[in-house]
Amino acid sequence: MLIWILIICTASFGLWTIFNSLFMPALPSEPSVDGQPLLSVMVPMRNEERNVKALIASLKKNTYPNCEFIILNDQSTDNTQQFLETETAGDSRFTLLHGVELPHGWIGKVHACHQLQKAATGDYLMFVDADINFSPQAFKQSLSLLQKKNAQLLSGFPAFEVAPFLSKLLVPMQHFVVFFHLPLAFANYSSFPAATAAHGAWMLFERKAYDAIGGHQTVYNSLVEDVHISREIKKAGHRMLLANITKSVNSKMYETNSEVWEGFLKNSYTGIGRSPLMAIALAVFYVVFYISPLFIAVIGLFTLEWLYFIPYILISLQQLYIMLRTGQNPALAFLIPLQAGAMIAVLLHAMKKSWSKQSYSWKGRNYS
Repeated sequence: MLIWILIICTASFGLWTIFNSLFMPALPSEPSVDGQPLLSVMVPMRNEERNVKALIASLKKNTYPNCEFIILNDQSTDNTQQFLETETAGDSRFTLLHGVELPHGWIGKVHACHQLQKAATGDYLMFVDADINFSPQAFKQSLSLLQKKNAQLLSGFPAFEVAPFLSKLLVPMQHFVVFFHLPLAFANYSSFPAATAAHGAWMLFERKAYDAIGGHQTVYNSLVEDVHISREIKKAGHRMLLANITKSVNSKMYETNSEVWEGFLKNSYTGIGRSPLMAIALAVFYVVFYISPLFIAVIGLFTLEWLYFIPYILISLQQLYIMLRTGQNPALAFLIPLQAGAMIAVLLHAMKKSWSKQSYSWKGRNYS
């Protein structure tokens, strides 16, 4: 009886995921932009020497003709500035800024974005992270979709490169959580602020709407500023659009397992509003429906109860569907029990750090 309940639940999760995904539009393959508004592309950089060359190459290949590129070196201690000067030399589209000291209470990236927008003169503001690469048409595609849907903010989760082992477990869960847990119809077609997700690596604002909510200053102390500024957009009556950008934008977020752990640590518990009840509920849910099927399948292997394999197959197919929709490695779908376990582990550890008043570390800065 219990195995049938598990089968019915995991099957329904897969069907819901397929239905829910229908409400996330993709970037158009043949974009068309009304007029030729100025697009300000802004990049905060802190100790990003490994990403400078690839990012500048992507920016230079962009095909949207009316762009300005503004890059802020946020007090880097490596060779970021030297590489920036070398790669942008002779190209008048680029403006290089030096970040000032981080004010008390501000989050580093948020303050960098706040400085960047002060130098921008565009009708639209595009904030991108330093660790992404994108197709030449990506900016035009994003502008086209934003205008077509009459939205004031567009964001999306890139396709992710997952070199370290821990990134193979944790990084794919970003897309999984969006496609499974976020009601995309409410996210994209309602003004309900709680039904919102965004990724700071790719955020395109209509300038008037951005200024009207107070810009990044409104979320100056947020570790998940992308989500919180998206909610402010909705609260102001504007439309926020979460799009599938994976065919045009990819990201190499982390290069080491420790970077993966620290990166998810600072966002996971904060991302659920630091709610211990929500953290425990998610842990129980994932243990029951996404971790236990692996152990049940192992039992089935030894007892020759082939019915016991079905829950594991169903959750793997659910993840496989998401992987295919988002340009990820489909072979990783079969690691879903381990991915769920890693996600819960980092969430509970982040909750423990919060309770014990320990700070989160990122880019050489500590945040409480």
